[in-house]
Amino acid sequence: MTHSHLEMIVDVRDVVKQFKNVTAANHINLQIEQGEYVALLGPNGAGKTTLVEMIEGIQKPDSGSIKIFGKTWSEAPKVIQHRLGLCLQETRFYDKLSVKETMNLFVSFYDQPLHRTQEVLEMVRLEEKKNTFTKNLSGGQRQRLALGIALIHEPDLLLLDEPTTGLDPNSRRMIWDILKAQKQRNSSLILTTHYMEEAESLCDRIIIMDQGNFIAQGSLRELLEQQDGNEIIDFSASAANPSWDFANLRGVRKVEWDARTGDGKLQVHHITETLPELLSFLQQQNSDLLRLECHPITLDDLFIQMTGRHLDG
Repeated sequence: MTHSHLEMIVDVRDVVKQFKNVTAANHINLQIEQGEYVALLGPNGAGKTTLVEMIEGIQKPDSGSIKIFGKTWSEAPKVIQHRLGLCLQETRFYDKLSVKETMNLFVSFYDQPLHRTQEVLEMVRLEEKKNTFTKNLSGGQRQRLALGIALIHEPDLLLLDEPTTGLDPNSRRMIWDILKAQKQRNSSLILTTHYMEEAESLCDRIIIMDQGNFIAQGSLRELLEQQDGNEIIDFSASAANPSWDFANLRGVRKVEWDARTGDGKLQVHHITETLPELLSFLQQQNSDLLRLECHPITLDDLFIQMTGRHLDG
């Protein structure tokens, strides 16, 4: 049976949430369809966690409406809970229970058959740790256990609040692989993160949040294409001069130049056409190139342009 339209999993309309003098959500609208993975990206204090907590029913909006699976939390708390999986930054476990016992406990909470424990432990790659006390797990293993618990009842919507903060790259990759496998089940995901690679690697749509507002959203490609010029030349030069004008070099869209330090940053269409011109210009000025980095524009570059700050700031 094929549905011509996908179910609307999350429908946030005109939501406002304030704390004392901070607006954590400023007339937010967000619709997520079945099977869609969405990242909320932004610095601490952008409002990401507050938005997720309202979606998961922990906080109530001051105004506006939130429907999950077509229902509000007050209408159908049990239905929503049953289809929702949560994995928060800090998950507390009973120290004196093994991994398997912990999983069994949660399997019983969710009225799942006991063999589900084994399936989930394999899925999050913790079978070989099943008899280990939870207090003896590494950070990455604890996080995989928390993710396993969130996945026990095969939820249709997963909410993850910075699930890989503080993990080493290997543990982070493992969690990404588990989440990518979930996507095959057509589940939906809302992920808050300040790691750009995490958003890039996992999500169909990236929403950049700042001070309670969505300041940009789209696929990674759409976000970067909104920029006029999508490659960066970052350099330092000796004998720097305030009168140097890089704007006339071929393909340059934006220039940042600090003659005091000799640091420059050019946003360009194609590094290959601008770089030779930059080098010959510096040569004419008897200037040495002290540092040179070229890279495609990143989400962090984008965020700095929009707000003047770094994403992880």
